[in-house]
Amino acid sequence: MSLLGKAGFASAERESGFAAHRAGVDRLLASYRAIPAGASVRLAKKTSNLFRARAKNTGPGLDVSGLTRVISVDPVAKTADVAGMTTYEDLVAATLPYGLAPTVVPQLKTITLGGAVTGLGIESTSFRTGLPHEAVLEMDVLTGAGEIITATPDGEYSDLFRGFPNSYGTLGYTVRLKIELETVQPYVALRHVRFHDLRELEATLAKIVDEKSYDGERVDYLDGVVFTADESYLTLGRQTDEPGPVSDYTGMDIFYRSIQHDSRMPKRDRLSIHDYLWRWDTDWFWCSRAFGAQNPTVRRFWPKRYRRSSFYWKLIALDHKYHVGDKLEARKGNPPRERVVQDIEVPVERTADFVEWFLREIPIEPIWLCPLRLRYARDARESTVTAGSTERAWPLYPLEPDRTYVNVGFWSAVPTAPGAQEGAANRAIEKTVTDFDGHKSLYSDAYYDKDEFAALYGGSIYTDLKKRYDPDQRLLDLYSKAVQRK
Repeated sequence: MSLLGKAGFASAERESGFAAHRAGVDRLLASYRAIPAGASVRLAKKTSNLFRARAKNTGPGLDVSGLTRVISVDPVAKTADVAGMTTYEDLVAATLPYGLAPTVVPQLKTITLGGAVTGLGIESTSFRTGLPHEAVLEMDVLTGAGEIITATPDGEYSDLFRGFPNSYGTLGYTVRLKIELETVQPYVALRHVRFHDLRELEATLAKIVDEKSYDGERVDYLDGVVFTADESYLTLGRQTDEPGPVSDYTGMDIFYRSIQHDSRMPKRDRLSIHDYLWRWDTDWFWCSRAFGAQNPTVRRFWPKRYRRSSFYWKLIALDHKYHVGDKLEARKGNPPRERVVQDIEVPVERTADFVEWFLREIPIEPIWLCPLRLRYARDARESTVTAGSTERAWPLYPLEPDRTYVNVGFWSAVPTAPGAQEGAANRAIEKTVTDFDGHKSLYSDAYYDKDEFAALYGGSIYTDLKKRYDPDQRLLDLYSKAVQRK
């Protein structure tokens, strides 16, 4: 189909999509009105990609069942209108037929667009396209006051637009988002470059971010894996339309194992764009090994439809409910284990320092690396309220403009020491990240005191937003949600 033909089809789809969306919004508002005055407002959804325990909500919740679809795709303008609870799996399925994709596609299929914007998301395009919320052109938000408002970068509600990222549903919930898309090619050519020294990896990564190339070849995607202090890799991806064979890591082969090699020369590989975007989902990075899914004998009989992050998450939820892991450890005479499931950001020049500290202090491997840089650095510098103000573009997660950061991800558990403080390993990580001028994502366990938390995550700016958009405190505040697990 020609682009014009696709555009005409998209226009018809848009009209139909918005009609269905309006019906979903009506159900959402009706469910809000059904929640008793004074009761906390929460989503009525059973699934989540959060890794912190939450208090059970026994009351009625917001009905978001009608907000799970891509409303429309405009292939000419390269934009999409998307309901807030739409998963990236469905979003990518709607955009790839047009040769388009979101500017950032988080690694796991069931992450929602609204979740990635309010809770931050990242992937291997983030060194050039920033974070998911930086591609948002406008968004309809159901506030704690029960109003649906349209927030844009420069409109009446620009303060909410800027303060929404990292608010985790404490200022409101996205009903619709209009986002930018980017053109993608059918394939991604990969180079896995091995390093024996973390400082060399750090320097190379910083140079690639600046130059968007390596050894004379363009780099469109960039992330890395650390196995040990002397075995680490950067994976460099280049979009291409050149036909040829592609690898498949949804079967017996495992993507992260394909990265490893002994050669001084980069190891090359090719994936379809679809399989590249979801390369980490099949084995939840490497976490499927905890369930035996990487054992060749087990894997052969593990149904392919269950080789995905959403199924592993169900197994994790069962473990949390019945404490299966701790009971098994107890039978071996071992203490309970502390969950250490975190993503942190440190400036690129502190990457080797942090990873060396982590490998020395926290017995978890592998570790994921993903560089990022704010997309609109100029906008961020000019986003000031008064002369001399230090407010940044995204105040609830204040990364510096024109500075490269590296996300470090680690997802496992460690033995607890007798008499150790609750969350000892996580607390040590938090302190080290702060010492290294970094930040920690809030999707998992956090242990900050109130003053430190406020200093790191918005402070008075967040307080003012809360007063304006949730004056009756119908939604939990960020500290209660992220640290106190309410």
